[in-house]
Amino acid sequence: MQKYNALYAQSGGVTAVINATACGLIQTARRHPQRIGKVYAARNGIIGALKEELIDTSHESDGAIEALKHTPAGAFGSCRYKLKDAARNGAEYERLLEVFKAHNIGYFFYNGGGDSQDTTLKISHLGKRLEHPLVCIGIPKTVDNDLPLTDCCPGFATTAKYIAVTTREIAFDVASMAATSTKVFVLEVMGRHAGWIAAAAGLAREEDGDAPHLILFPEIPFDRERTLAQVKRCVEQHGHCVIVASEGVRDADGNFLSAGAAKDAFGHSQLGGVAPLIANIIRGEFGYKYHWAVADYMQRSARHLASRTDVEQAYALGRRAVEMALDGQNAVMAAIVRDTGTPYRWHIEPVALAEVANREKKLPREFIDGDGFFITAACRDYLLPLIDGEDYPPYRGGLPCYVRLQNKMLEKKLEPNFDTA
Repeated sequence: MQKYNALYAQSGGVTAVINATACGLIQTARRHPQRIGKVYAARNGIIGALKEELIDTSHESDGAIEALKHTPAGAFGSCRYKLKDAARNGAEYERLLEVFKAHNIGYFFYNGGGDSQDTTLKISHLGKRLEHPLVCIGIPKTVDNDLPLTDCCPGFATTAKYIAVTTREIAFDVASMAATSTKVFVLEVMGRHAGWIAAAAGLAREEDGDAPHLILFPEIPFDRERTLAQVKRCVEQHGHCVIVASEGVRDADGNFLSAGAAKDAFGHSQLGGVAPLIANIIRGEFGYKYHWAVADYMQRSARHLASRTDVEQAYALGRRAVEMALDGQNAVMAAIVRDTGTPYRWHIEPVALAEVANREKKLPREFIDGDGFFITAACRDYLLPLIDGEDYPPYRGGLPCYVRLQNKMLEKKLEPNFDTA
C-alpha cells in the first residue's frame, strides 16, 4: 500500500483551542508511520496550499506539538479565502492538484467553519474528478457555534465561558457604582447571524435581578420602544442595567444595525459598533450615564479561561479525523454527538460535508424566552455542560506559557507562485 503525506490547514477566525485540534491530529498521525508519511501544514490556510507554502511539522519536537494543546490562536496561520466556482475558474483547483501531486499529499484536513467545510467539499470533488487519490476530512471550528449536525463547535465553549464570566464580573462592577456613576453598560459580542455567544451571557444570572438584564439576539428583530421600556424598568427596579448585544442585531427589515460598507473575503458586511449605537439610543432617551465595550478578539483568544470540555473535544476531533481518514471515510466532517446532557456524554461520528457546507445553525426559538430578551431553561441546560471544567495553561512569572513553532518551510517544487490577490 502506497504511503501518502497529509496536509492540515486552519481557516477563518482562530480560537483558543484550534491548536488543540492540530495537536490531536499530528500526534495521531505520528502513531501511524506505516500509513501516513509526513504531516504538512499549509501556511495561512488554503492560501498556503495554493502558494505551495507548506510547513514540515516533522521538525517540531513531541514537546512542542504537545504544547499546542494549551496555546491559543492559529499556530500555522489562518485565512479568510473562498475558492472560486470550479465551473467558472478552474485555475485554483488545478494549482491545488499540482501541489498535492508534487508533495505526495493523499490526505487533506481542513479545520474551520461553514465556508471552510465548503472548501473541503470542493477539494474532495477535485480529487474524484481528476482521479487523484485524495481523502478529505473537515474538522469543525467556530466560536459562533453555527455549524449544523454537530452538538457544538470547538472554540465556542471557551468563548461562552469567557463571556459568561466577563458579564458576571462587569455586573458586580456596575452595581457597585450605579448610585453615582454608570447606570447602563452594553457589552458587544460576536455573532453575525446566530446568537449563541450572546446567549452564553445568560449563564451569568443566578437569581432574578442578576445581569445580564437584556440580551439582544440576531434572531429577534430589534424593537426600539420595547427595548427602551425594558431598560427603564430595569434601572428603576435595580438601579442599573447590563445589556449583552450580538454584533448581528437586526431591525425589523432584516438590516444589520451596525453594518459598514466594507466587505470581508467571503462578501460579508463588516460588523461592529452595535454597543455604542445601543448605548447612545438609551442615553438620548433617558440621559443615563453609560459605558460600553466590545469583547472582540478577547472572547476568542482567552485560553487562560478555557473550558476543559472544549479542549477535550477539540483534541478528540483532531484524533478522530485521522482515524476516519485511515478507515476510508472521505468527504465527511467529524461531528460531535451529544449522548446525554446530565452528565454530559458525547462521541464523534462522520457527517457528509454536503450537509454542512455553507449552512448555518441559528439559536433555536425555544432557547429564547417569550419576551425575546433572555434565554430559557432549555438553553441553559444545553450550554452549562459545554463551559464545565478548567484547563489552565502552565504559567511562568505570572504569565501563561505558549509555544511558538519553528514552522520550517518545505522547499518549493513548482513555479511560478500562485497569485491569490
